[in-house]
Amino acid sequence: MMRRSLLLLALAAGLRADSARDAWDVLSRAAAALTAGNAAGFLACFDPKMPAYGRLRADVTALVREAEPGSSIEQLENQGDDRVRTLKVDWLLNLVSRQDGVTSTRRQTTLQFRVEKQGSRWWITHWEPEGFFAPPV
Repeated sequence: MMRRSLLLLALAAGLRADSARDAWDVLSRAAAALTAGNAAGFLACFDPKMPAYGRLRADVTALVREAEPGSSIEQLENQGDDRVRTLKVDWLLNLVSRQDGVTSTRRQTTLQFRVEKQGSRWWITHWEPEGFFAPPV
């Protein structure tokens, strides 16, 4: 009986670890797509049904049109279960103007993301602070 309990605990821990990695992978794909200037790839990581999706789409499309983005992220926290995770990341965004190729903007902040598994796929369903992905002013 004790052996069976230990096996179930090990399996449960493995599921949480996989969920944590899967949720992190979504954010990593989003950051990589943004760095590549691929607005569609970035947006593909976000749930299109979330209320702020329209604004995000407009912001990221304009950002990629106006600047060459460079993105790097560092995971600070990754908490939750195999259905919903909350991730806190330090996100550094460097934007070089496409107009002159020289003017740059640097943004760095701690962002919090809610990542949910819907069916077999993980989606970003919320982030804050909103506006971080807006084009440079």
